[in-house]
Amino acid sequence: MDAYFSAHAVLAGRASGPVLASNEALSFWGGVDPANGRVIDVHHPLHGACLTGAILTIPSSRGSCSGSGVLLDLALSGRAPAALVFSQAEDVLTLGALIAAELFGKPLPVLRLAPDAFAALARAKSARISETAIEADGFSLPLAPPAAALLDLTETDRAMLDGRDGPAVQQAMRIICAMAAQQGAQRLVDISQGHIDGCIYAGPANLTFAAKMAEMGARVRVPTTMNAISIDHAHWREQGVPPSFGTPAARLADAYVSMGCQPTFTCSPYLLDSAPAAGEAIAWAESNAVIFANSVLGARTAKHPDFLDLCIAITGRAPLSGVYLDQHRRARRIIDIELPDEVDDAFWPLIGYLAGRAAPQRIPLLRRLAKAGPSRDDLKALCAAFGTTSAAPMLHVEGVTPEAGNAAADDADHAVITRTDMAAAWQRLNDGPEQVELVAIGSPHASLGECRTLADALGGRRRLADVAVIVTAGQQVIREAQGDGTLARLQESGVQVLPDLCWCSISEPVFPARTRAVMTNSGKYAHYGPGLSGRVVRLGSLADCVTAALTGHAPHRLPHWLS
Repeated sequence: MDAYFSAHAVLAGRASGPVLASNEALSFWGGVDPANGRVIDVHHPLHGACLTGAILTIPSSRGSCSGSGVLLDLALSGRAPAALVFSQAEDVLTLGALIAAELFGKPLPVLRLAPDAFAALARAKSARISETAIEADGFSLPLAPPAAALLDLTETDRAMLDGRDGPAVQQAMRIICAMAAQQGAQRLVDISQGHIDGCIYAGPANLTFAAKMAEMGARVRVPTTMNAISIDHAHWREQGVPPSFGTPAARLADAYVSMGCQPTFTCSPYLLDSAPAAGEAIAWAESNAVIFANSVLGARTAKHPDFLDLCIAITGRAPLSGVYLDQHRRARRIIDIELPDEVDDAFWPLIGYLAGRAAPQRIPLLRRLAKAGPSRDDLKALCAAFGTTSAAPMLHVEGVTPEAGNAAADDADHAVITRTDMAAAWQRLNDGPEQVELVAIGSPHASLGECRTLADALGGRRRLADVAVIVTAGQQVIREAQGDGTLARLQESGVQVLPDLCWCSISEPVFPARTRAVMTNSGKYAHYGPGLSGRVVRLGSLADCVTAALTGHAPHRLPHWLS
């Protein structure tokens, strides 16, 4: 931000309205209902508040890359905030606002304020924004204009921007260049593969965008996988999904396939044979996948918002900024963790959740965990839970992840996660009745190892008739589970294994309507589930989930490693 200005217009425009402020970042996907603009994240201080027409004042967004789609849906339906004001760098909601203005003529101002100015605005009751200033309760701040695009573009970049490859590529390059300017990028970088998150049906806006780009002739030019979608693509009709939802959700997925994307339909693309290698520059969306790719695989991708993922895939170019660059992959916060003895698999999502809260905007280095020997599946659970509470695109685990050896920046500060912190978070994520009607496994999509472990734990025993057990997994994993007999073992125990959709996109009637309480081993779903499903969601180990499946009960108790 220009040192002369304490307020900067990221996207210029006019707006006025009441100030709705919080010092906690917010994920729009899973945190805001696009049907009414209300905050549904039960863990957020603004829970229940309506964002429509407000000057929303939050440090940044966090969580899902799909927040850009939710914001676009709100903008097109007239339910959006009047303006967005941040105190930190932010891409997801900014991109949604940019698409609303660029493609649909729905401008929505986005500002970034210095800490003192942000605090003053947060205390105000109302504000008015113009192209040159923001005024609120007796104070006025001049706005620095939006950053100019001073990019060092290649000859090919300029040709795409000038329309050589058609209107879809031209529009995509315009959006990429605008985002690059606000990120401070000096040039673009080639990427080898993409992963699309915008194929989840968050509302009509997602389909409107995809259909518009497809009609303009968009085609991906790098191998591009697709995230989980909102339906079981081949079976949604017989599952009783109403056509009013199933049809547009299927059309959305089909639109991306028509643009050359691979119908992988998984939120765990790192489980595919096409997973990237260390140092490989890719362009993934989907928060858990981004964090795992950077942290565990050592690949390089920004946390690309929905819609920008497609723009990058059809140009093969991304802004060279953020964690594409060595200097931005360093840890800015060192977190020492009081490691209990003999932890089980529930420890890792809990620590991811707490690490995200301890480092909501900074890449952390987690120390004192190597002794516990986390598996790939443990790291998968950790990264996914971290992504629900932090906006950071990666983390490091000392002695475990590939770049942790010299990860700490010279100016890194310190924090601690104690056993007391763990117990408090466990109780926070485990508040609900002991009786359970649904066990939810596979958020993110389950690996073959997780499926085998569940089948072994059930040992051929049948689930209780009153308890549904549903595993969501990618098509490749399901084929592998079928090939080695794991799928048959799960089905013999009454477990339903679903492809294509994930827990953060399951809705009734696939989500059993009679459910009052859910048991899950996913920190991600324990956080988002209550707002998305309207049910109580409890976190536990895989063993706890098996107990719930066989007995219908999940006793209230701390795990043995916290007792």
